[in-house]
Amino acid sequence: MRSVADLRVTAVGEHVFTVRIDGSRGLDWRRHYDALSYALVDTPPALEKAVHAYMDAAGLAFGAFDFGLDAEGRAWWYECNPNGQYAWFPSSITAPIVSAVADQLQYAGEPT
Repeated sequence: MRSVADLRVTAVGEHVFTVRIDGSRGLDWRRHYDALSYALVDTPPALEKAVHAYMDAAGLAFGAFDFGLDAEGRAWWYECNPNGQYAWFPSSITAPIVSAVADQLQYAGEPT
């Protein structure tokens, strides 16, 4: 599978944030930070459902998922990092993630 873009899906409790990463010149976008662009995008419903299922099965409250996106728009899962990073994104992307993390820490276990 040749990816046309990458997705970093950050799940915090019930919240899911999907960032499309464009501009990678190789297989690993982390090698090309200066060439990348980031856009917060809507999470496809099937992908969100799969992320929640994984989180539930693994007993996680946080997960940073990496996907490759093919030319047909299919997401191919690479990994889930339960301690993944997100602070290199622009603040317009990190702000809602930081709020979700703070809420998760403050209100975890309380009924919704």
